[in-house]
Amino acid sequence: MKDPIQKYFQVGTIQWMSHPPVQYDILDSVKRIACDEYFGAIELTQITDEEKRRQVKKMLEQSHLTVCYGAQPRLLGPKLNPNDIDEEGRKAAEKTLIEAIDEAEYMGAKGIAFLAGKWEAATKDQAYEQLLKTTRNLCDYAAPKGMIVELEVFDFDMDKAALMGPAPYAARFAADMRMSHNNFGLMVDLSHFPTTYETSKFVIQTLRPYITHFHIGNAVVKKDCEAYGDQHPRFGYPNSANDVEELRDFFTVLKEEGFFNSKNPYVLSFEVKPWADEDGDIILANTKRVINRAWALLED
Repeated sequence: MKDPIQKYFQVGTIQWMSHPPVQYDILDSVKRIACDEYFGAIELTQITDEEKRRQVKKMLEQSHLTVCYGAQPRLLGPKLNPNDIDEEGRKAAEKTLIEAIDEAEYMGAKGIAFLAGKWEAATKDQAYEQLLKTTRNLCDYAAPKGMIVELEVFDFDMDKAALMGPAPYAARFAADMRMSHNNFGLMVDLSHFPTTYETSKFVIQTLRPYITHFHIGNAVVKKDCEAYGDQHPRFGYPNSANDVEELRDFFTVLKEEGFFNSKNPYVLSFEVKPWADEDGDIILANTKRVINRAWALLED
């Protein structure tokens, strides 16, 4: 492509993945990202320290970055399940997601993203109804604030084993949601396509009417290999599924399906994290190189 990727997408990064909290202070991390003109968006999660939250908000207000809020860690950490068939468990998950909407609004985000919880085959239909209940309640709460609620599609039998994927099942859920709420959308992640045994073309075409947000990344899906599952290793990681060619194919499908939007670009963030003792800033540079190369190979 002759045009830069930033013409058609707000390129972002998932802050807590790029700079894991055990290695990076949140203030230093956000400043590094905010000072990097490559980025048009940043995705944050819960900041429990009130003073640091205030300082991050101040930096973001200066940055001209689009702010997004990922509520997935609020569920994964304490193992909360928005489709829990136990109603008290479902309500606990809903409570933290309602709090996430409030925090996201404070930080300047226009919505939140979350994921479905684990499920059991015997109670899958009940879990589906519970997830509808939670998501509708979240959309009801977010709508007066002008905010959107996005459900990220994950694997169903490999790592997260979430209720939502594969793509056809997520399409059914999104169609049900859109019958009552127009502030609902789906987030799709290139790193999850190998974990659901699907291709970019199949996922994008199946979910096309409902997609509001994109992630890109990598995965190892060969059993007994290091970083197996939904671990988001760097591009080029040994035995992994995605690299330049897979990303070029992903961009090609997005172009063919009409997702290149120069007037109102979608957020496209990379969810890539340093593995073991790798350096987060080097992995950030690695990811930009892969994006730039795949984009350069894309036909005009």
